[in-house]
Amino acid sequence: MPEQSTTRPGGRLLPLGRFWTIPNMLSLLRLVLAFPLAYLVLTHGPLRWVLALALLAIVTDWFDGQVARWSHTVSDWGKVLDPLADKVTAGLVSMALVARGDLPLWFFAFVVVRDALIVLGGALLAHRTRRVYMSLWSGKVAVTVLALTILAALLEADPPVFRVLLWSSIVLLSYSFLRYVVRFVRAWRGQPEPEGPVVSGQTVPSST
Repeated sequence: MPEQSTTRPGGRLLPLGRFWTIPNMLSLLRLVLAFPLAYLVLTHGPLRWVLALALLAIVTDWFDGQVARWSHTVSDWGKVLDPLADKVTAGLVSMALVARGDLPLWFFAFVVVRDALIVLGGALLAHRTRRVYMSLWSGKVAVTVLALTILAALLEADPPVFRVLLWSSIVLLSYSFLRYVVRFVRAWRGQPEPEGPVVSGQTVPSST
């Protein structure tokens, strides 16, 4: 299958690799699941369906990276779709919980602003360096704790437990944002990235 690409200003192309791969389809499935999941949360739908969709989304999040590594089908499309699915799912479900009064509005605003700045920074780097940067391990950890916080709000966990998860999310999301800022500055200056741990089958910087 021919490579698909996006067009940069000036007509130059930024290849993103193959689109129709199993890992990318799993990310797309997670993206689609975000909408019925958020609707069920908003309307106080059956808890068993909410948990079933949430579990399916978590499974796809784990498997898309594993399948990409096993099948050697990692692409820049995957680097875009995977975090996009994470952000849309977390954003929609959080919005539904805010509407229900189970999650603070300020926390939702904090998450949205952080994600918007990260997406903007990634877009600027892609435009400047013609390279799509993947999620950092610190961001993956932060998103995992964020998911636990959302789950705690959904299940109406005891206030002390919820507060611990809420502030843990804030600390980890803030830390990961600083790592993204460091990587942005290094990449903008053209500095090389050090070797680091593997996320979704790819080596990621250990210092950014």
